[in-house]
Amino acid sequence: MNCQADDGQDADQIEERNKPLGKVYLVGAGPGDPGLMTLKGKGLLECANVVIYDALVSPAILLMINPQAEKINAGKRRGRHSMMQDETTQILIDKAQDHAIVVRLKGGDPFIFGRGGEEMEELLKAGISVEVVPGITSGIAAPAYAGIPLTHRLYSSSVTFVTGHESSGKYCPTVNWNAIAHGSETIVIYMGIHNLLYIVEQLTNAGLSLETPIALIRWGTRPDQEELIGTLGTIALQVEVTEFGAPAIVVIGRVVNMHSTLSICRPVS
Repeated sequence: MNCQADDGQDADQIEERNKPLGKVYLVGAGPGDPGLMTLKGKGLLECANVVIYDALVSPAILLMINPQAEKINAGKRRGRHSMMQDETTQILIDKAQDHAIVVRLKGGDPFIFGRGGEEMEELLKAGISVEVVPGITSGIAAPAYAGIPLTHRLYSSSVTFVTGHESSGKYCPTVNWNAIAHGSETIVIYMGIHNLLYIVEQLTNAGLSLETPIALIRWGTRPDQEELIGTLGTIALQVEVTEFGAPAIVVIGRVVNMHSTLSICRPVS
């Protein structure tokens, strides 16, 4: 990638100007395997003046960052926030005043449960130029590495992506699990481990069979990826016995049965 600003001038020339000409790039880092990082995203990391990154960005991706770049950890994990969301947004605005290439590096894809839309909105309000660089989301990649196709001609023609951990202050108080249960043949849940018992209860109360297959996939696409396969009726005990924890993707539906056949061909990270 050519490490130049959009008008052809190099970063040093732009930084010498006295008005904010910096640009923020919302870059998806993918799910963890560095081979799944997009070429455009990798090029921006190599050129960046500042990189503000999330907790779930893998160490292998962080190694791609320009050694001279300023690196800021803005990671959020349940109960452990490096900084609040408004602080992160203000840092992006401030850094764009002084630097040509500011990268906001997010695990997965910026617009899939990554608050990328919120950050972009605030940056545009502040007069900052923004570009989105999509990434491969874990809800697709983790099942694929586990040998679980989210759609299959014999089992599933529809997929629903839903969050299992809702933030306060959102537009709607709760996910409509009854509608989710009947809305598609495959359900993919992000951040669903902490509320798994509640989610299973809601789905079974809505009519899903206790025999419905379910897969939990932790650290998807990384060398230490783990899977826990069960049914809605057994998964709670399995989680308790194995102490299976976050971060993990949850997949529910008949496609999970493909795991026993297809997981033998897992990609090598």
